[in-house]
Amino acid sequence: MRTLPFAVLLLGCGSTMVPSPGTDAGFDAGTDAGLDAGPPPPLPACAPDTPESLMGCVERARYVTDLEAVEGARSPSDAHHDEVRDMIATRLEALGLTVERHDYGTGVNVIGTLAGTSDERVLVSAHYDHIPDCPGADDNGSGVAGALEVARVLAMATHDRTLVVAFWDEEERGLVGSEAYANRHATTGEPLVANLVFEMIGYRDETPNSQSFPDGFELLFPRQIRQIQANQMRGDFILLIADELHSTASVEAYQRMAARVSLPAIALVLDDGNKRSPLLGDLRRSDHAPFWALDEPGVMIGDTANFRYARYHCGAGADTSDHLDPDFSVQVIQATVGAAAELLANP
Repeated sequence: MRTLPFAVLLLGCGSTMVPSPGTDAGFDAGTDAGLDAGPPPPLPACAPDTPESLMGCVERARYVTDLEAVEGARSPSDAHHDEVRDMIATRLEALGLTVERHDYGTGVNVIGTLAGTSDERVLVSAHYDHIPDCPGADDNGSGVAGALEVARVLAMATHDRTLVVAFWDEEERGLVGSEAYANRHATTGEPLVANLVFEMIGYRDETPNSQSFPDGFELLFPRQIRQIQANQMRGDFILLIADELHSTASVEAYQRMAARVSLPAIALVLDDGNKRSPLLGDLRRSDHAPFWALDEPGVMIGDTANFRYARYHCGAGADTSDHLDPDFSVQVIQATVGAAAELLANP
């Protein structure tokens, strides 16, 4: 994830921006829902039959193995960067996806496609590059390993819509790879109905006051901030950042599936004006942003990066996998598999 200054949210300094109805929309699964009903029943046994049975196919050990394989310095000048790119391509090919190495000039995206009966597309993605001299386990080794597990599970089933699983290059240099793909996609006419972007899904901290947020967020997202405060500012949720016009159905599907595995999922859903506002740059720090710029869907799924994780970009120590919570990541992957499987079915 790219770094932006917190000062982009100077809402108390003369800004007239106010919350829109879409900004405070979205049900926050796993926290104030289902408390009286108790925990949900166990997932059904792994089978390619329903979204929930596919969720049961997610394997913790596979995720951890891939996370450890991706971990390591992955700036474009590092040898491990290319090793991870090759690993991704080989894995997607073995799963039966059609693989493209999208060379856009300064970098290479890896794109896997599983054709459905419809050309409507559901995209799941993560960036595989990182900054120099940092192992980048959470950022974004967790997202890469998660997207590989999503691809493995969804490849077990047939789908109405076409699945695309993408791994972006040069995110840390300014979303270069995802922007190149988004711009190319805009010329193809292929309908993109959902776009789920993994951006750091590995870190959970249940300690009170482990979660922070930018100054001014309480003005735009009062209900969500009240919810976090009521939970003693614990960093134990997954955050969804979405656009109201194109991604409401994706958020609703994700939160239903998150509740199914007791994963708190808080959604910040932005209307068209707010998603473009220069005051909200912190909400455009990953690979959903180039799609938003073209009025395409985009939902960033993340653990809030530096607002929770002190080792973000190796700031307070190395970002290594031993500091992460794979059980949290598995819940995130399960919810993503369920939501994507539901979205891959024609309405």
